[in-house]
Amino acid sequence: MLTSRQRARLRAMANPMGDVLLIGKEGLTEAVLTQAEAVLEKHELIKIKILETAMLSPREVQAALCEQLDAEPVQCIGTKTVIFRTARDPENRHINPDA
Repeated sequence: MLTSRQRARLRAMANPMGDVLLIGKEGLTEAVLTQAEAVLEKHELIKIKILETAMLSPREVQAALCEQLDAEPVQCIGTKTVIFRTARDPENRHINPDA
């Protein structure tokens, strides 16, 4: 679990980022989960946009993604959500939320 200070640091890092994933009316498909897994492993911090046509709310999408990908929720504002997971491969670890 992230502390409020860690979440604040990760929110600041995610602010200039563009959306990495778009989730639409199909919801959380296997393809979306596979892509999210790959992006999390490479970048650790991702921003996701949930389109208006999606059946799930942004908070529901964030909770489901975090549960299935073993990630931590960072922020959810409007249709955008940010999640974080430390890379499993030590060579891909470049974000230290404690710094």
